[in-house]
Amino acid sequence: MAQNLKDKIVELFSNHKTGTLATIRDNKPYSRFMMFYHEDLTLYTATNEHAHKAEDIAQNPHVHILLGHDRDSDHEHYVEIEAEATVEESKELKEKFWNEQLKSWIASPDDPEYMLFKLTPKTILYYEKTGKEPQELSL
Repeated sequence: MAQNLKDKIVELFSNHKTGTLATIRDNKPYSRFMMFYHEDLTLYTATNEHAHKAEDIAQNPHVHILLGHDRDSDHEHYVEIEAEATVEESKELKEKFWNEQLKSWIASPDDPEYMLFKLTPKTILYYEKTGKEPQELSL
């Protein structure tokens, strides 16, 4: 059975954790690599509250995410996501998405400097293969 677009995107989110997050600073885009986690189509990413991205998002919550396209595998698919970022305060979600890989920036799930962003997609462009027209999912 053919997968629908939403299922393809959720599968991609499950298989690709590292991507780029672009914010706006001084009216210019600024990108950095981030680790992404998800619940259905909503993405989450962790940071230290003192990081520049926290200030950027406080000024302008509109972000752009690029995720997928693993050169070391057969996965050519990727997504471009326009989303709105908000601070997620849920202790349960902060515990769920904290992991050892974050220790360099965030000591523990209880670290007072731990900030979890909830990234709510507005538009997701899904590219099956490089050079092929994307499928669009508007939310």
